[in-house]
Formats: sequence, structure tokens, C-alpha cells
Amino acid sequence: MSEDLSMRQQSILQFLQDFIDEKNYPPSIRDIQQGCDISSTSVVDYNLKKLEEKGRIRRDREVSRAIELLGASGERRPTTVSVPLLGAIAAGRPIPTPPDSVSPGAYETRIEVTAEQVDGRSNVFALRVEGDSMVDALIQDGDIVILEATRSADDGEMVAVWLRDENETTLKRFYHEGARVRLQPMNREMEPIYAAADNVEVHGRVVTAIRRSF
Repeated sequence: MSEDLSMRQQSILQFLQDFIDEKNYPPSIRDIQQGCDISSTSVVDYNLKKLEEKGRIRRDREVSRAIELLGASGERRPTTVSVPLLGAIAAGRPIPTPPDSVSPGAYETRIEVTAEQVDGRSNVFALRVEGDSMVDALIQDGDIVILEATRSADDGEMVAVWLRDENETTLKRFYHEGARVRLQPMNREMEPIYAAADNVEVHGRVVTAIRRSF
């Protein structure tokens, strides 16, 4: 650590590095306060300002968790993107979910991911996975999937689909089979779901997954 930093600033900087390395997104002010055992968020904010002045971080105060680490050589960490977390989706059997809950316009909670994770896409949203039918694709119960909003899918793509007649949503691999669609789980112990093509409404294709933190 640089000698121009106070012990507290060194502690905060180390916490930022460890947090981002583990979770792939920056901590909140409250995370820093708790992780560094600091008395108040105002003290955290003061020290973050000092780290900015010393060229160790970059912040965007208009975006939650938007703290970017700057190395001694000036190399920048990936910038972050704020993604709406819309709720849960079943990766086992379908579960009832209102249609607007998988609409990118309906959300209250957001998560931060790197721009690299979404490959520069802007029309993305996140869903928390429930169930274990996608475990062979390394997506487990409690993980978060980031999806690109779309109404179409190619064979083999992993998608969030709405089953109109059943009023249910699910996460599966998508295959056209004539007048029907096969929704294939990625779990060898589970059977596929077959549905009439006009009963299946695609809402998004998976871009990446974020493993659950324990």
C-alpha cells in the first residue's frame, strides 16, 4: 500500500479490492462501514473522497455501488452497470409469476455487474433462480441470471419463458420442434417440458450467471 494513505484508507482500499475480487461488483457504503468497522457512513464517504483525490478510486455518485478501483499504474477496473433485479424464476418446474414481473420496466431492486459481464448490452435484467433443473449448466438454486430482453430465441439458447395457458414462468434451454417447443432442463434426472409454440412467450435470453454467495 502507498505511504500517502492513512491506515483507515489502506483498510478501505484493501476491503474494496477483496470485495470486488470475490463478488465481481463493488460494495455499498454500508458494506464498507460494516466490513471496516467504521463508526458512520459519513466517515466512509470522507475517506472515499480522499482516495479519489489521491487517484486510487473513481466514483459515480449518481449510481449505487459505482466505485472503480484505479491501480498504481493507472489501470482501471471494469466499469459497472446497474441491472434491475425483477424477482425469482424457477429452474425446476414452472412457478406462477405475473407476466409484468419479467418486464424490464417493472423493478424495485438493482444489482451491480461489470460492463464486461453484460458485453455492453443495455436492455438487460436479472432474475434469482429457484430450483435445480439447470445444475448441469452450473446454475444452481439461489444464483442470479442476467438476461437480455428479447421475444425470440434460437435453438439451444437458455431463456426465460412465459407459459400463457399455465400462467407460469420457467428457465430452460429452448428448442423449436414443429408446432411445439421443447423446454429442456439441464439436469439429467428431469424430463423436458413440451408446449404448443403459441403458448410459449420468450422474455429474455441468459447472458451470464452470478453464483450465490454463502
